[in-house]
Parts: sequence; C-alpha cells; structure tokens
Amino acid sequence: MQYKSIQALSLPLIFVVIYGSGFVGAKLGLLYSEPFVFLAMRFALAGVLLVAAAFLMDAVWPRRWGWLLLSGLLMQGVFSAGVFYALWLGMKPAVSALIIALQPLLVAVLAGPYLGEQVSRQRWVGLVIGVLGVALVVADGLAVEGITLTNLSWALVSLVGLAAGQLVQKKHCAQMNLFSGGAIQVLATLPLLLILGWMFETGDIVWHTDLALAVFWMGVGVSIGALSVLYIMLRNTQATQVASVFYGVPVVAALMAWPMFDEIPTLMDWLGFSIVAVGILVANSDLSQRLALYLKLFKRRYE
Repeated sequence: MQYKSIQALSLPLIFVVIYGSGFVGAKLGLLYSEPFVFLAMRFALAGVLLVAAAFLMDAVWPRRWGWLLLSGLLMQGVFSAGVFYALWLGMKPAVSALIIALQPLLVAVLAGPYLGEQVSRQRWVGLVIGVLGVALVVADGLAVEGITLTNLSWALVSLVGLAAGQLVQKKHCAQMNLFSGGAIQVLATLPLLLILGWMFETGDIVWHTDLALAVFWMGVGVSIGALSVLYIMLRNTQATQVASVFYGVPVVAALMAWPMFDEIPTLMDWLGFSIVAVGILVANSDLSQRLALYLKLFKRRYE
C-alpha cells in the first residue's frame, strides 16, 4: 500500500517536471531552428534510441501497428507541430498554454462516449479549478496582440491532437511495450514533420551548442522519459485523471523559465500555481487520498 501510494504521487510529479521543462527546451531550440526541422531532429533521435533499446532489451514487437501509429501521430506529431508552429507564427506562449489547458476538459467530455469512463462531479470541479489556475498563471500574457486566425487554428489542432491521442492510447495501446511501441510512435511523426517542413519552411539551421542541448533534452528527456511515464499512468488510471495532471505543465514551465530566462513569477502567478495544485488534487480523489496516507506514514516514521 505504501509503495502504491508513493508511486501514485511520484509519477505525476516526475511527468510534470520533465514535460514542463520541454517548453523551456523548445524556446531555446527555436532560436536556432525552424519548428518542424527541430521536431524532426528531436523525434529522429528518440526513435533511434528507442529502437536500440528495444533490441538490447529483447522487447517484443507488436504484430499490428495501426493504433500505435495513430496514437503517436496524434499525441506527438500533431500536438507538437501545432503548438510549435503557433508559437513560431507569433502566438504568445501564455495564450498557447491556456488553449492547451483546455485539453483535460476535452478529454473528460470525450472519455464517456469513447472509453465508457464515468466523470464524477468532484472531478469536473477539479478540472474547472485547474483551468482557472492556469488562466491566472498566464493572465499577464493574454493580450490579444499576436493572435491571428492562422496561429489560432494551429493551436486548436494541437489541442485536438493531444486529447485524441491520449484517448486512442488509453483504449488501444495501454499495454504496449515502452521501447518497441514507443519507437513506432515517435517514428510515425517523421513523415508528417518532413512534409510540413517541405511545405512551410526553408530548412535553415544555425548550428549551436544550445540547439544540440535542446534537441537532446527534448528527444531523450521528454520524448522518451516523460512520455514513458505518461504511458504508465494511462495504463493504470483513468484518462480523465491523467489528463488533469497536464494543468501542472505550464506551471513548471513558468518556474523553470525563472532562472533560465529571468522571467520572475508575480504574486498573481503564485496564486495561480496554488489554485492549479488544488485543482489537480480535487480532480484526482484517489491521488489526494493517497497523498494524505503518504503524509501520515511520513509523519509516523519521524515522530
């Protein structure tokens, strides 16, 4: 019981920290590369490493790849392409973060008819609280300047891709091998990214150490590390419960931008951070109960 409680608390925290750091890595990498080229390098690196790991670990390769390809294409390719290109076209990160923060609500709406999941009133309340918290965190950047029909469309496409990909992953790919299945999913993004790069970009790259670090971290830390944790959570818990964890991503991104880009959180930011934390705990009743149990066990140990 104690192990399961610690795992239930630690996995969301690990995911949010690593995945949130990806937005900082993206901001660094996009200084030297166009978005689709950058993403292609990221997923190619992750794919090569996952294929190598699959053979080293003697992982079983699935006989049917259809749902794996679709899940990877949606959750990684469509999502990443949409959000990165919206930023490239001038959308402010705060606006993009708020749009993506609607993803848990979208998953909750679709989880019933697609997965047969029952979303409790408590979880709905938690999801709404989470949106309000994220809105406060990004409130300073919600000016309408920089929003166009084009970049808004790309951001909405990324929102739909992330939500739909998680639902497909939960229903059809939850038991996949993290190495072989993960390799298929990240490599599924490359044709899309190469086509988009050919259509919209020049292919210019400024080779720099920061670019190499950003590609490495996005490929290894985020595409392999964070997404593996996400897949484990989707395997063991409801899709709506996992989706609510995404509220913490812009919070972590904002905190990490503090030392790296000298973006100091305001009092409103800290209030938003607190509300997001409350929303996540309310939306995850099991998580909140296990957190209380973990704190109780910790207190007993050191009394």
